[in-house]
Amino acid sequence: MTEDEHQRVIDELDEVIRDARTLMDRFEAGGMVEAMAGDYQQLLDLHARAVGDQKAHTLAMLGQLLSH
Repeated sequence: MTEDEHQRVIDELDEVIRDARTLMDRFEAGGMVEAMAGDYQQLLDLHARAVGDQKAHTLAMLGQLLSH
């Protein structure tokens, strides 16, 4: 991938992370964590995957920058 492609993916993942965090906050504020435990866990998993993928793209992009 090019640096621009990595940056585009990083930016899109940032949106996913922010949206997931907002929804997690709503779950927690509404006391729905226990009532919808399965859904909340899926949300946590999505957030963790997005953070991990964003880290991988960031490291790959940095690796490309440092190799030039």
